[in-house]
Amino acid sequence: MLLNLRGASGPLYRRIYGALKSGIREGRFGPAARLPSTRALAADLGVSRNTVMLAYEQLLAEGYVVSRDRSTTLVAGVVLSRPPAALPNLPATARARVSGYAQRLTQNPAMPPSASYASRPGLRYDFRYGRPAVDEFPREIWRRLLASRARRTGRDALGYASPAGHGPLREALAEYLRRARGMSCDADQVVIVNGSQQGIDLAARVLLDPGDGAIVEEPHYPGATLSFEAVGARIIRIATDMQGLNTAKLPPSRARARLAYVTPCHQFPTGVIMPLERRMALLDWASRTDAWIVEDDYISEFRYEGSPLEALQALDRNGRVIYIGTFSKTLFPALRLAYLVLPRPLVRPFLAAKWISDRFSTMLPQEALAEFIASGQFERYLRRAGSRNAARRRALIEALRKEFGERIEVAGENTGVHLLVWLNDVRPRHLEALVTRAAQAGVGLYPISPYYASPPARSGLLFGYASLTEAEIRTGIRRLAEVM
Repeated sequence: MLLNLRGASGPLYRRIYGALKSGIREGRFGPAARLPSTRALAADLGVSRNTVMLAYEQLLAEGYVVSRDRSTTLVAGVVLSRPPAALPNLPATARARVSGYAQRLTQNPAMPPSASYASRPGLRYDFRYGRPAVDEFPREIWRRLLASRARRTGRDALGYASPAGHGPLREALAEYLRRARGMSCDADQVVIVNGSQQGIDLAARVLLDPGDGAIVEEPHYPGATLSFEAVGARIIRIATDMQGLNTAKLPPSRARARLAYVTPCHQFPTGVIMPLERRMALLDWASRTDAWIVEDDYISEFRYEGSPLEALQALDRNGRVIYIGTFSKTLFPALRLAYLVLPRPLVRPFLAAKWISDRFSTMLPQEALAEFIASGQFERYLRRAGSRNAARRRALIEALRKEFGERIEVAGENTGVHLLVWLNDVRPRHLEALVTRAAQAGVGLYPISPYYASPPARSGLLFGYASLTEAEIRTGIRRLAEVM
């Protein structure tokens, strides 16, 4: 038997196996054809018999050959008589039979999203929002915590874990939230999730059926609207004003609005803060209509005048608020840890949905984070980061006002890590060209229009500043002024 082993790579027995399998699939060795004995083929190829035996054993295991009387090897009776045709090179837009969930999810051309938070080459002054100053994170402390936890990892820690998350982390979070955010919660109400997006997705799956109404702020966070639309919910958009979501526009119970997704401490993307009167009105509405409130508290730790604002959950007396907190903006996005604080009747349904989704979140980072919080390192880092962000915020506002004066309006400047800047003398149809020219000058700009269901009548830009130095901020704004 002649086998062509030239050009093949890998162990010798795999090369022999591959050559024999190709011969069978191409029809050179037909059904019931007898293959040489392992001894004869080894002699023909000048290899050891054990090498040929390994190749035959692999063919036997995969069903290409059968063994008769231990000494005879025959090609199986049912094998491909010719190589399988190559799969057609279908375009990305080709239709496939998928579920209604997948159809709804992919109706938006922005799904699946690109790596929206990755660095863009050539942008020296990238004002991308949502990126923390990862270079200033206390990496050495974090490495020591991870290494320490890894050394102490016992046998049980390498197995399956609770979908609720690491117990000490939930305890540390409950204590931190009671102290720093004025919240009323216990550790058994805390569920660890893989980023706030998983928390939103779980809320959509647990709380919404097709046809149910989901209230969102307008402008809105697409990560929420896409999740709600994917489960078949009706999006009910309520416009925001200088006080956030207009609670006077909340629908009656006959509208079947099952939840309202809000960002009361720093509305995304405008940055406005919902006052107490509207918070109480929202809670009252939820209680009267048997609806839930999903409070996304994504960046309230960074408030630059006064203490962090009280969470909506802290005002809730009827158990209507699902609170979402995240470490992506305060620590670093790759940590992929966030948490939910749930009303007690929702704990079991959310744990079931979490378990069926991914069983549990990875444990080693949870263990390190628990120690990071319990030791006080987390709050010390927040204070340093808050002071740093406040200085960068001031530098950005001063640079904008110096270069543009009355040509702009700044919103959302007292909280968070981004500003909304309205451009008074740039028409919306000209904004894309401005973004392109700025990128050519090394300045990354990001319009607010993707966060509106209908394009806004004004040109607005979101300026993230946490990941830039004060000098970079000033230079970037000066370059932008030159472009404009």
